[in-house]
Amino acid sequence: MRHARRRIVRRVTRLAAVGGLLLGSAMVTRAVASEPPGTAPEATVRSAADTGAGLVERLGASRTAGTWIGADGRPVVAVTDEEAAAEVRRAGGEPKMVSHSMNELKSATATLRSAPRVTGTAWAMDYRNNQVVVRGDSTVSSTDWSKLTGVAGDIGSFVRMERTEGTFTTRLNGALPILSTAGRCSAGFNVTDGQRDFILTAGHCGPNGSLWFADNQGRERIGSTVKGSFPGGDFSLVAYEDGDAGDGADVVAIGGDRGVRITGASDPAVGQKVFRSGSTSGLRDGTVTALNATVNYPEGTVTGLIETDVCAEPGDSGGPLFSEGIALGVTSGGSGDCRSGGTTFFQPVTKAMAEVGVQLIGAKAQGGGQQGAAPQPSASATQSAIAPGAASPGSSAPVGGGAEGAQLLARLADPRNVGPGLLIIAGSLVALAATRFIRAEQDRKAYQRYYSATWG
Repeated sequence: MRHARRRIVRRVTRLAAVGGLLLGSAMVTRAVASEPPGTAPEATVRSAADTGAGLVERLGASRTAGTWIGADGRPVVAVTDEEAAAEVRRAGGEPKMVSHSMNELKSATATLRSAPRVTGTAWAMDYRNNQVVVRGDSTVSSTDWSKLTGVAGDIGSFVRMERTEGTFTTRLNGALPILSTAGRCSAGFNVTDGQRDFILTAGHCGPNGSLWFADNQGRERIGSTVKGSFPGGDFSLVAYEDGDAGDGADVVAIGGDRGVRITGASDPAVGQKVFRSGSTSGLRDGTVTALNATVNYPEGTVTGLIETDVCAEPGDSGGPLFSEGIALGVTSGGSGDCRSGGTTFFQPVTKAMAEVGVQLIGAKAQGGGQQGAAPQPSASATQSAIAPGAASPGSSAPVGGGAEGAQLLARLADPRNVGPGLLIIAGSLVALAATRFIRAEQDRKAYQRYYSATWG
């Protein structure tokens, strides 16, 4: 009976060890196939943004006045009545009662657009404070500012006037630099129309026909500008010389031979943490402060821009704006610099791609933007989201070829990825070795007993 129990224990131990080997192998395989650690889930921020946008669309412009991501990562929706507030709560969002609807805010911006144009001014809707903010840079004369202040006063007290240091200029002069006779810009995102590959960059970087090079001597020709919009919009397509973007086309450079893999495109939300890369100032981060901004550059007026507090400098124009590996925009212009800070505006990438009929290379569909449709608001009592400050640029990748091998090596080398699986495998091997040793010892002792009994 005792021998039978021992056999059962050994068999159970061996089965458990074999099961541990299979489980550990599966965990290691999954870790290697997954994204590397340190990449926060983009879907949670996207879910909050889509929920807020869906509520605004469903409730209408007369009952809402914008949406943004709160400090806790949940969507906040400005509403004008209690019934709308209750619906926002049911969808898992946080309502904020305001006095002015989106219709009133839009009417205010329309009035500003119809006033005489003043170079060096910009305006956008401040959803959080339920205001329209008008800014004037250092080039705006006191006379012009006084006239614009009068226009704002006629609209109402919810139009806020602010003077800003520096000047609102385009950032011509990405992340990787591209050069032409017009100056230096930064490459934005690699896109394709299904037949040829292009660089999506800023429209003010150069008109159609501009030639672009990777070096100052004009020997390494990249391609030429074939389509774009500026002013009005601020985007253009640079067709690759041989029609092919090459290896690593889905990666944007962030400096130090490092890059971020771009997996999709979408529209940002107010309050979202974002990252910008440019050939002058490298990788910088900040927050989306407003959408649908209008800027009166010296070259002309550009509308529908993303406003942020990310800094930028000359040469950063056209560089990519992204978050969690999702393309959001290309650098247009702004004021200030990366020493004193400032305001930077970006052309939304979804609108630009839709206008020129291209899509990101290697990108998957995303909600809320051109490459995917926004889902309906969630009916969950608690909105799944992460705090905006927890966002990251996205999945790291080397610039250029060999990305897959380097990614695999990085995952294998990181104990947080494969550590648990390897630990289970090691434990299972120890258990198998132990049962084998115990059985060998038992067989040896049994043979000794048999030998002693036989030969006395």
